[in-house]
Order: sequence, then structure tokens, then C-alpha cells
Amino acid sequence: MTNAKLIEVLDTTLRDGSQQEGLSLSVNDKLKVAEQLDRLGITFIEGGWPGANPKDEEFFQRAKKELKLKNSLLVAFGSTRRPDSKIKEDKVTADLMSAETKVVCLVAKSWDMHVTDALQTTLDEALLMVKDSVQYFVKNGRKVLLDAEHFFDGFKANKDFALKVLDTAAVAGADTLVLCDTNGGTLPNELEQIVSEVASKFDKLGIHCHNDSGCAVANTVTSVLAGVRHVQGCINGYGERTGNADLAAVIPNLSLKLGYTTIPKEKIQLLTPVAHHIAELMNVTPLPQQPYVGSAAFAHKAGLHTSAIVKRSDAYEHIPPAKVGNGTRFLVSEVSGRATFKAKADEFGIEMTPEALAKVAGELKKRENAGYHYEAADGSFELLMRTLAGENLEFFKVESFRVVADWKSSNGKATQGELTTEATVKVHIMGKRIIATAEGNGPVNALDAALRQAIEPSFKNLKSLFLTDFRVRVIDSSSGTKAITRVLIDTSDGNKTWSTIGVSQNIIEASWQALMDAVIYGLLHHHLKTVQNKKTS
Repeated sequence: MTNAKLIEVLDTTLRDGSQQEGLSLSVNDKLKVAEQLDRLGITFIEGGWPGANPKDEEFFQRAKKELKLKNSLLVAFGSTRRPDSKIKEDKVTADLMSAETKVVCLVAKSWDMHVTDALQTTLDEALLMVKDSVQYFVKNGRKVLLDAEHFFDGFKANKDFALKVLDTAAVAGADTLVLCDTNGGTLPNELEQIVSEVASKFDKLGIHCHNDSGCAVANTVTSVLAGVRHVQGCINGYGERTGNADLAAVIPNLSLKLGYTTIPKEKIQLLTPVAHHIAELMNVTPLPQQPYVGSAAFAHKAGLHTSAIVKRSDAYEHIPPAKVGNGTRFLVSEVSGRATFKAKADEFGIEMTPEALAKVAGELKKRENAGYHYEAADGSFELLMRTLAGENLEFFKVESFRVVADWKSSNGKATQGELTTEATVKVHIMGKRIIATAEGNGPVNALDAALRQAIEPSFKNLKSLFLTDFRVRVIDSSSGTKAITRVLIDTSDGNKTWSTIGVSQNIIEASWQALMDAVIYGLLHHHLKTVQNKKTS
């Protein structure tokens, strides 16, 4: 007997998702994404359309030897046979067979307009195409998923034909009939009515929703409540136009909120790391506001919210973040209350008196007014808190720094030439004055090189620190070149990454502030780790 609470999940990131503007996956990328989806325990991974392009063809050939799936089944996607052709002579059919996957997903036209206008054939021929293709793959030992393309538009235009497509596929042996909201324009109330009616006529239905009206996740969940037992989408909501249903939201909505079984229960906590890992493979910056897995999904800024959530986590969090592998974050700004600062102090492991916390609140408001933005620079904020708590963070003392940029024209042209940059820093370490000069491909690079040259002999762990991102923003653009600039630097030691900030009318000074905080933070946490290791050894 079929488990009424068991939902199959098909991820089409490697096929439908890769059609998103700006995305281009290599075959190696596709194999790595598939490995991550398998790690998450997705039921089906749609790998692409065999024969449609050299990349997908290579992927399926390499997948046979290189892809060792433990939890998922690989799916090959393609269309039913071409109009007025024989199934055994159809190239798409042959390419799908050559992929040698246990499961195939066939797309069929279920909107009569697409049959007559796009395929330019008859409705009877379209039904024969479905019958011949499904029967052929079933006879050859394949499980068949039938994607009824444009189903909801087709149902409204010609209900009888749309239902005949499903019935033809079911009689021919299709395992699952997938209703596709291909244009993404169906709203939940309308979709629920249609799915409920179709569910009363057919056993196993699936849903495939696009997000053009912003309802893909809602429509997917609504479909399950109306009787669907197979859902399709993309991790992180990738896809053509505005994307597909985001499985990083669909899965926890169904599993954590409604009690359905989608992926294995113990795998749900992998949602956030897997979603972020795949974003890196896709070379797309994760969306902070993405439900469940975004970095801001459980981030709290308002003082009232923070005060409440410290006492009860469910006051402003709809689920415990750890259930999806995420975590609570307290953001600091001029609107933060004392509870936020106390929570941050506890997070950093800093003991702070009420008086010190009050100092932090006052100093933060003053600095935010000057252009600092500490919710984006936790590294700098931790250093500020430690300083106001009375800690000595002076690993070295800076006497001065200097940057010289020389530009020489090439062929006398004002827009062509060679630029060289040189920086000199003077520091004091344990009473010793050190002067270092270095060149770089810009002022920040030159300053970084000179500072490292000066202090690295005394702080060996500095070699493990490297800059991963550098961002500049003009705060008051109306002031033109006199505007205040904000510089944010991300730095990593290979294990963790921290952000630091600098603000000044001089971009070099702002960069120096952020760079200094980045280095001091790295030295501080190396020191704290060393002390902790000595205590535990």
C-alpha cells in the first residue's frame, strides 16, 4: 500500500535550472551538483536532455562511470516522438535510450494550441505520440514520468484534450503524471480546484511549477494538499525567467510544517550547507533573504525582536534554524537594543558590564551616523566591543603609512599608460621600529604587502590570512568625488571568514581601516585559539 505521506522529489537544476540567465555549467560542475543533491537525499535528479547538446551528452556518458549515487536516481529528460514519425526511428527516443537511466521524463503537449500551432499536427497525432513513446520506454524497462507541459493553460482552454493526454499516458504505463504550470501564471486558488478535480480521476500525480507570479512554492505545497505525491523544482529556485519552485523551501514546508516525508529526516539539516554549496558551484551569490536557507532567514535587527528572542527563540522564528542547518544571527545597528549587544557579547565570548554595553550602544549610534555599517562587518564590531570592554588589542603600533602612485603616459595618450603603486609602513613591535616598503597592483594591495612584510616575522600565522573580497560604496553620491566612502573587506584563514569595515572621505584611509581590522581580528583569534589549546592540553 502506498504511503499517503510519502512525497517524491525531483530536482531539475541540471536541466530546467541551468536555463536561468547568466548560468553556464561545465560537465564537471554538473557532476558535482548531482553529488550534492544525492547527499541531500533527493529522490530523482534530472540530469539534462541527452543528445540536445554536447555537454548533456558528455554528462550522461561520464555519469555512467563517475557518478556514484547513494540516495538518488538519475533521470534523462526528453520529448515524446516527433509528429508523423516511427518510434524506432526517432532520434530523441534513441538518445534517451542511450543515456541508460532507469527513469526517463517525457514532455508532452497538453495545451491544444501548442499542438496545432507549435507542433503543427493534429490532436489525435499528439495523443499517439504520447502512447507510442510511453509504451516504448515501459517495454524497455524504464520508469516513465510524463510532464504534461502547459497543463493548467491547456485544461482551461480544452479540458477534454488535456485530460486525454493524461489518460493516454496512464494507460500506456506512465508511473507519474506531472501537471506543469509552464508559464507560471496560475494562482493557488485556481490551481487547487484543477488539481483536486484531476486527482479524483488519476492515481499518481506530480507538479511542476514556475515562479512567474511568485507562487511556485505555494502552488507546489497546495498541490500536495490536493493529492499530488511527486514534486519537481530546483534547489535555490533556479530556472528560466523567474525560476522554478525552490526546493529549499518546498522540502521544509512539506516535511517540517505538514508532516510529509520528502527527503530522509536526518538529511533536512543539510539543506542550508547543500544549498550554499550548489550556489558556489553555480557561481551565483546566495540570496540572503531566501526562506529557510538564506543568511538573513533567521537574522534579527530590531531591539524589540532581539530582546524577545533571547528569552524565547520561537518569539520571532517560525522554526528552530538548526533544523535546516541554519542559525540565528543578531544584527547590530542604531536601532538595536541592549539585548542585542548582550547577545553579541555572549556570541563573541566577551564579558561586558552594563556600563560597557551602554558605551557600545552610544558609540555604535555615533559611528553608524558617520557611515559605518556594522551588521555587514561582524569582525570590526567584535573588535569595537572588545576595545570598549577594556581589552588590549595592540599587537603592534602603527607610526605612519604612505602610498605613492606613479602613472606614465604611453605614446603621449591621456588614456593609455602604466601605473605603479608603492606603499611604505612604519610600525613598532615590542619596542622595535620597523620600516617596510612594497609594491602592488593598487594602493590596497601595496599597503597589504608592506604591512605583511613589516609584521609577518613576528606573527607567523599572518601567512594563512588572505583577502577574499573587497567592496567600495559611495555613501553620499551627491558630494561627487568628495563623498564619504565605505570599504568592506572579507578575509579568511582557510577555516572561517570575517568582514571588516572602514569609512572615510579618503578611499585609501577607509581601506587601511578595514585592512587593519582584518589583520588584528586574525591575530586575535589565533591568539585566543592558542590560549584555549594550552588550557585543554
